[in-house]
Amino acid sequence: MSISRRELIVCASCAAMAASLKLKGQDWTQDHSLVAQDSDFPPVESKYYKKLADKKVECTLCPQGCKVADRERGTCGVRENRDGKYYTLVHSRACSAHIDPIEKKPFFHFMPGTQAFSIATPGCNMSCKFCQNWEISQFRPEQIDCRKFPPADVIAATAASGCPTVCFTYTEPVIFTEYLLDVARLKGSKGLKAVGVSNGFIQEEPLKEWVKNLDAIKVDLKAFTQKYYEDITGGKLKDVLDTLVRIKASGTWLEIVTLLVPTLNDSEAEARDLARWVMKNLGPDVPLHFTRFHPGYRLKNLPSTPVENLEHARSAALAEGLHYVYLGNVPGSSAENTSCPKCKKEIIKRYSMSLLENHVVHGACEYCKTKIPGVWA
Repeated sequence: MSISRRELIVCASCAAMAASLKLKGQDWTQDHSLVAQDSDFPPVESKYYKKLADKKVECTLCPQGCKVADRERGTCGVRENRDGKYYTLVHSRACSAHIDPIEKKPFFHFMPGTQAFSIATPGCNMSCKFCQNWEISQFRPEQIDCRKFPPADVIAATAASGCPTVCFTYTEPVIFTEYLLDVARLKGSKGLKAVGVSNGFIQEEPLKEWVKNLDAIKVDLKAFTQKYYEDITGGKLKDVLDTLVRIKASGTWLEIVTLLVPTLNDSEAEARDLARWVMKNLGPDVPLHFTRFHPGYRLKNLPSTPVENLEHARSAALAEGLHYVYLGNVPGSSAENTSCPKCKKEIIKRYSMSLLENHVVHGACEYCKTKIPGVWA
């Protein structure tokens, strides 16, 4: 029997995700049929929409601002209008669950050396051509094998795993905000923390709930030009910049990652402009990670980013006054390490996603006692 290329991709991705959903000490396939029906994943009414005439709705969750007719869905593919009410189809619908080092997210100033219980649902509100998780972010939920994973079970599994943190990641947490909030609001029952790994493409009102309930947010600032956002991601730069300012003002811990893609956003000039904006609007202490691109998904025609381009970007950002500028996907680089901005000694040493040494004591440099911004305990 022949199989189409699409069927092959879907089958392969489903097998991979079924494997990722098998948690330590728990076989997710024995007691539950992995099917995508309302009976297994009951739709939950969205908290963020407006009702319009003729049973239409306007989504107020992300800046796409989708106006959706009856029986249609928004750009993310996971929210559906049913008779003039807007529903999320991915509440408690996990397509991936895994234990990761917190450095993988990457968070470098948030509880270094610890593990994060990481979960995702299908879907995204962007369409990045370089997406490394496109098999789950760019498909509709009914196309992906998922497991029902209610908020209380997520918290219980996180605590049982020994992880101090639950992390919303892999796809785009904005599109499963109701689920994220329902999980995060239970974290205190087990003394846990909650963090989000996001593209920052979210409207102001739901973001207010994020910062009340999350301990840290990492935002992917895809580039520093609107043209790149339009051509490569399907998003809008200004909305992401607004999100960064709001997170910083809230006091929730913030880190930023920019993937440098050859010929598209890896110039030293753009890195300098980006760093100058961060310095002016967020201050010198928000960690900025420049990460190396490797070809994949719809950008297989481009090479991996030259390491010297990342080093030039980092030098430009440091020259603008930023204290903590890192390089990612360059294992063994000294730019993975954290240096004290005052005494210049290396206070955290890393190799890729592994913590080697930590000389931050009670939130300060062990050597000169300078306070190092972050969440350390």
